[in-house]
Amino acid sequence: MTEEELYEKLKLVQKMKCESQMLELKAAKEGCPKKLYDTLSSFSNQDDGGIIIFGIDEAQHYKEVGVYDAQDIQKKINEQCLQMNPIVRPLITVIEKDGKNFVSAEIPGMDLADRPCYYQGRGRLKGSYTRIGDSDEPMTEYEVYSYEAYRKKYQDDIREVNRVTLGSLDFKLLTRYIELLKEGKPRLAVLEDENIYELMSVTKNQTVTLSATLLFSPYPQAYFPQLCIIATVIPGTEIGMVGSYGERFLDNQRIEGNVSDMLNEALGFVRRNMRTRTIINPITGVREDQTDYPILAVREVLINAIVHRDYSIHTEGMPIQILMYDDRLEIHNPGGIYGRMRVDQIGKVQPDTRNPVLASALEVLGITENRYSGIPTIRREMKKYHLQEPEFFDERGSFIVKFYKEQVLDFPDINDEEENLLLFCKTPRTRKEICEFLGLSSITYAVQKYIMPLVDAGKIKLSIPEKPKSPKQLYYSAEIEKNL
Repeated sequence: MTEEELYEKLKLVQKMKCESQMLELKAAKEGCPKKLYDTLSSFSNQDDGGIIIFGIDEAQHYKEVGVYDAQDIQKKINEQCLQMNPIVRPLITVIEKDGKNFVSAEIPGMDLADRPCYYQGRGRLKGSYTRIGDSDEPMTEYEVYSYEAYRKKYQDDIREVNRVTLGSLDFKLLTRYIELLKEGKPRLAVLEDENIYELMSVTKNQTVTLSATLLFSPYPQAYFPQLCIIATVIPGTEIGMVGSYGERFLDNQRIEGNVSDMLNEALGFVRRNMRTRTIINPITGVREDQTDYPILAVREVLINAIVHRDYSIHTEGMPIQILMYDDRLEIHNPGGIYGRMRVDQIGKVQPDTRNPVLASALEVLGITENRYSGIPTIRREMKKYHLQEPEFFDERGSFIVKFYKEQVLDFPDINDEEENLLLFCKTPRTRKEICEFLGLSSITYAVQKYIMPLVDAGKIKLSIPEKPKSPKQLYYSAEIEKNL
């Protein structure tokens, strides 16, 4: 960070009066904070790192108090960075303002293969932190495991399931799978089935794998009760709302069986709880029946949930969830995004595959293409139905997809709204405030279609420009800066 950039940061802090996903403030008027470990860890464990500014006292309404000794605090910061594993290498900047010294420490985000970064004095499990908004939170055991699983390329989909035997699997399903495997593969076709089982991870060390259990067992839930799908219809727009007769759920089903059975039953559940309305196709003029959501898109998101969920021991007690609200459909998938993929890259770049054996087996069985076409198909189908783009969320230990019923045909043109929106944003606004101002139900849609074009044009600024998707982000008219 240059000195000029640090001056601008200080100015922005006084305007916004808050910390953020990538900004931590420390007073340090009487000495260097003794425990920076949590922030050093959390910033190192996020892609874009973060910045710690010393010399601002949050307790005094973000007063600029300066640091006690600019030279000594740099030494103390580096000492604490050396106690992290891997060692943190901060970039430190010092400026003087109004007779007071201020210090910033830029903490770079570490490569995924080096995470989690943790404080050696507490160890990997207790010394690893993650940044949630403006807070440093201890990582869960699962979050720590997730980094290790990616780094060491664990394949939880082929872990051994000692309770399952080949004799307990559905022999017809397994035989059909082996026949499909042999088609067009002469070298594989000459092998004994028992050898193919080991080669293709139906068994591992002659023990049936989890993947084979999920695919070929008549009832996998006998061994893993929560590797199922819980489907619920909620009478309202939030969990906790009740229907006209006091009912909490309009429909509620525990969907079990092998992968194919669960997919078919889940689709059946969504179908019977969707409305079907008759519309006039604006292109052909023909009357058509249209469901609330395109069933092909629903199928793709359910397949993705089954294939890409986490099957480790840490999440085997978590089912996939289908939640149908009055205004939307949500699919909750245990595990979050795997590997280096970011939410904004979904459907645009080839992802790492968490469960490659399961994915390949479903391709052989004709259930999925395994060509990374699922997300583009979902987006295309939603557009065909004139629905908002699906929303994707990567939360702690969970990946969520949301479909909205509201069509986008009659939304006002951005040009008609621009002047009023810029006036509205003369006061820094949150995503939710902007969405409500525009009269929309989807925050993501409001930002993508209305705010980001103005950001790209330089007419609207971000309070945290280095972290565009921060939950603490505020948007404000560029006119504010001109008047500073």
